[in-house]
Amino acid sequence: MDKTTHTPTVRTALVLGATGGIGGAVAEALAARGWIVRGLARDPAKAAEGWLGCTGHVEWQAGDAMIRGDVVRAAEGVSTIVHAVNPPGYRDWHRLVLPMIDNTIAAARLAGGARILLPGTIYNFDPAATSVIRETSPQEPRSRKGRI
Repeated sequence: MDKTTHTPTVRTALVLGATGGIGGAVAEALAARGWIVRGLARDPAKAAEGWLGCTGHVEWQAGDAMIRGDVVRAAEGVSTIVHAVNPPGYRDWHRLVLPMIDNTIAAARLAGGARILLPGTIYNFDPAATSVIRETSPQEPRSRKGRI
């Protein structure tokens, strides 16, 4: 415990998408810095077997980011939720991406106001006009996913 604030010094994060590139990198970075990291996976045994993280450990829990109850259950007691998940097989983006983030928002609220980390997307930038993305780069989507 931190003596000045009486809050735990060990923090817990739920990483949605921990088996992917960005989610996996964030999970590994958090674990290396002493965080307790939970990962939600449809097949926790397969996720654990395929975990490529060099440092730390992920507590795998069975569930699907498309099922609100699974996300809420996995988020119990966390201070942070990393939303680095995409629709399965990257299909039906237009139909699934918003319900997935809605589940994350609901879980964060029910976890007592957990902070959400939403890694940025490149879809809302025009690749022909923006070779390097900066905070001042205009958001002018040219793709279907960017318009979503």
